[in-house]
Amino acid sequence: MLGDILLITEKHEKAAKQIVGFLSEIHKKKIVIAVGGESGSGKSELAHSINSLLKKNGEMAKTIHSDNYYKVPPKERTLWRQKNGVESIGLNEYDWNLINKHLDEFHNNKKPILPCIDLLTDQIDQLHSDFNEIKYLIVEGLYSVAVEADIRVFIDLTYHETKKAQIVRGKEPQNDFRLKVLQREHEVVRSLKPQATHIVSKDFDVVVQNT
Repeated sequence: MLGDILLITEKHEKAAKQIVGFLSEIHKKKIVIAVGGESGSGKSELAHSINSLLKKNGEMAKTIHSDNYYKVPPKERTLWRQKNGVESIGLNEYDWNLINKHLDEFHNNKKPILPCIDLLTDQIDQLHSDFNEIKYLIVEGLYSVAVEADIRVFIDLTYHETKKAQIVRGKEPQNDFRLKVLQREHEVVRSLKPQATHIVSKDFDVVVQNT
């Protein structure tokens, strides 16, 4: 997303290095990496760190942010949620058909037109891209471990533990309704944890999840 604030630290780089190590065990021409977790847990930072490390290794990666795939535009989302209740918040808010379309275009070396939210204007822009030379596609977002991916990474931090990061990044105002949204997202995100193949601990160590 345009205008997003990243707070990359050594812990993100440490976890990225471990994840890239796991990627070396996957022998495919095209590899999808999902990075999911709660608000402020470090998803964007980890995705960026993975992307940067792959680039240093001479491999092409691209990151798409699932927050760009909300059905309801940013300017209308809060009112829509208030009208429909916090129970409406969750997986159904995303355009999964479009996400899956772009995953398919990645596997088939297409030139997609990706949605891209500008956080400064709340406008939805269009990003013309090319998957032809891209080996790795990183899908980052709250519910990203729900996508069809070769490795699904879940950051095991709750929104209570990431309050400082949420305030610093300030993508949404902190008020009573926002707290209800975070609690609802917490419930939905935690329900997806069993779908992850790898868990990032609070210390940003990465372990394989036994299923």
